[in-house]
Amino acid sequence: MKKLILGIAAVVGLSLPSVAGAARLKDIADVEGVRANQLLGYGLVVGLNGTGDGRVDFTLKTMSNMLERMGIRTDPQLIKVKNVAAVSITAELPSFARPGTRIPITVSSMGDAKSLFGGILLYTQLKAGDGNTYAVAQGPIDLGGFAVNDSGDSAQKNHPTVGTVPGGATVERAISFDLFQSNKVRVVLRNADFTTMTHVVSALNRRMGRPAAVAIDSGVAEVELDETAKKNPVALVASLEQLEVRQDIDARVVINERTGTIIMGANVTVGQVALAHGNLNVSIRRENDISQPNAFAGGTTAEVTNVDINVGEDVEALRIVGGDVTLGQLVKVLNTLGATPRDLMAIFTALQQAGALNAELVVM
Repeated sequence: MKKLILGIAAVVGLSLPSVAGAARLKDIADVEGVRANQLLGYGLVVGLNGTGDGRVDFTLKTMSNMLERMGIRTDPQLIKVKNVAAVSITAELPSFARPGTRIPITVSSMGDAKSLFGGILLYTQLKAGDGNTYAVAQGPIDLGGFAVNDSGDSAQKNHPTVGTVPGGATVERAISFDLFQSNKVRVVLRNADFTTMTHVVSALNRRMGRPAAVAIDSGVAEVELDETAKKNPVALVASLEQLEVRQDIDARVVINERTGTIIMGANVTVGQVALAHGNLNVSIRRENDISQPNAFAGGTTAEVTNVDINVGEDVEALRIVGGDVTLGQLVKVLNTLGATPRDLMAIFTALQQAGALNAELVVM
């Protein structure tokens, strides 16, 4: 267990830059307006081998409406098919995507279909939040799994009701956005922080050779383009993305109780406290025995279950820890206490309640 806790500390040390370290601007910030847009559609998957929707009302109505547009009138109540499934289609329209660009899509069953294996997605329009159609999708579904049920025996691999179509949608309309129309570029931090923003503005001004960058708030910096930059703004943004910026990391402890994962930032410290750690041990032993009566007792032979429960607690003396110790010192002390990840969760929660944890505690 000591190796596990030390391993967590090692991962933290590798994944986080040091206080004096730096990160590329493109790794901690985005250019305002350069973003993907979500698309959504509703359609039908056909060609299933009896694994489609059963008597699902909206599936039958969709089929009836589709056939009617093709000149075939049908009554939805009379349709009985198992080779069709109603699905939702989701996709992301990349920034600056142009008509003709192919994008991947995800197809998910909406009814009670058992599997989409072998299905073909019919022509489906994909719309954005403004109600306009930006792409159309169609094609065979790549499931990566299957589900088989025959004579009471069944077999399943992966998730058979969600699949993808690589390059299954074609962009029909581009989102009009002129990134440099205002002759300014806005840099947006993914984690807003006043200290980090100050470092960003300083790095931008050094690169521009003049006070061209101004911090709007803790998350946005605005860079004004000069006449030279206006001639080739793409090259300017590319050079700004490579700037090394010193990022200020918040002191934070993240705990996921479901998985037993604990991540501690490099700036986490603990004030001086007295800490005791004890383990409650519960041992339950069950034994089956036979009760045999005496020869002349007149009783019957019976099976008897004996249960032995022992409860014990390992008591640890109070130990003084903290005093604004570093992450490495804190992990070393917790290792000596023999704390498991679940024990650490309780310890950090108690430290926060005592006001000794100089960090934000995040419980997932």
